[in-house]
Amino acid sequence: MTKQLIRGLVATAALVCGLAGAADNLPQLNIDQTQTTVSGLSSGGYMAVQLHVAYSATFKKGAGVIAGGPYYCAEGSVSNATGRCMASPSGIPTSTLVNTTNTWASQGLIDPVANLQASKVYLFSGTLDSAVKTGVMDALKTYYNSFVPAANVVYKKDLAAEHAMVTDDYGSACSVKAAPYINDCNFDLAGTLLQHLYGTLNARNNNTLPSGNFVEFNQSQFISNHGMATSGWVYIPQACQVGGGATCRLHVVLHGCKQNVNDVQQQYVRNTGYNRWGDSNNIVMLYPQTSLTATNSCWDWWGYDSANYAKKSGPQMAAIKAMVDQVSAGSTPPPPPTTPRCAARTHWRDGDQCHGQQHDHQLERRDRRGQLQRLPQQQQDQRLAGDHHQLCRQRPGGSHHLQLERESG
Repeated sequence: MTKQLIRGLVATAALVCGLAGAADNLPQLNIDQTQTTVSGLSSGGYMAVQLHVAYSATFKKGAGVIAGGPYYCAEGSVSNATGRCMASPSGIPTSTLVNTTNTWASQGLIDPVANLQASKVYLFSGTLDSAVKTGVMDALKTYYNSFVPAANVVYKKDLAAEHAMVTDDYGSACSVKAAPYINDCNFDLAGTLLQHLYGTLNARNNNTLPSGNFVEFNQSQFISNHGMATSGWVYIPQACQVGGGATCRLHVVLHGCKQNVNDVQQQYVRNTGYNRWGDSNNIVMLYPQTSLTATNSCWDWWGYDSANYAKKSGPQMAAIKAMVDQVSAGSTPPPPPTTPRCAARTHWRDGDQCHGQQHDHQLERRDRRGQLQRLPQQQQDQRLAGDHHQLCRQRPGGSHHLQLERESG
């Protein structure tokens, strides 16, 4: 085990040296915006919950949480964070947190909670976790019960793992709590999590992944300071790269405390198991990074940076959302759920009898790219009126008028 970990560290250090250089801006890729998910460990688990709940319109597909806890658990207090939200879960006021969530949603401070109804959620807690007790994750499951159907939630808490990201072939022994906080427990947590969120996936790629698929990007484009690094990382499968032709999915991966690139080099980016599944299933893996100025390199889940840390306006939250928006910007926006139509109701009078007929009109045309475009209003009315008069010509001498009824359907 030790030799394996040393080999991984040496390989990672070599890659860091080989790839050093100015970071590029995050590319704009063809991402199916309905297939964006998030997961995280420890402080990253708390941040994953914050993103899932506050930006539920973006992350409605689902979230994975490893050793995290309920939304807004700390309520802006570091003593709550280190107490009830880690070590003493009996004090977590779950019903109050649910009420806060509903209130903030009604005020527009976070997205509507109705988005969560379609989400999938995967929860994991190791039985040996001495940092974030299993009871905290139990409280998270109770919290999600108020928003996500029970059938959509999977909770695994029967593996003897310490506080770490769990893999089936990399890291320290399963019972160890030490840097890099990646433990080999003979369990593919990343793959299991992703398969719950997305359904059946192709087998992971166990071969060496192309080094060119790992891209360091400029995080300063989205935020300066606020506990975030100047650069982040993204794994882009070859078919998902600019010009690759594939429509891909996006998963945001959030490290825990003391796990950013400054702390453990690229071990969390490269050795947690996500990329092998992403490579064979066209899932882009986005790895935002905290900086050493962040408290213990943690994500802000108790307010060390901003009182708005759990809302859409939280600086770290807004920055990650902006990253998601940019990397997805090469995609075609999803079509509207319904096609706008108009119904024309034609009336005519023949003697003392009033007759009516309703008929639908597709008031659209295709442009040179084959995209449907709505006709200008004047052309819509002309088309409807033309059809109306055509009907009236079949009834000489009849008086008539036209009623246009705008509909969706």
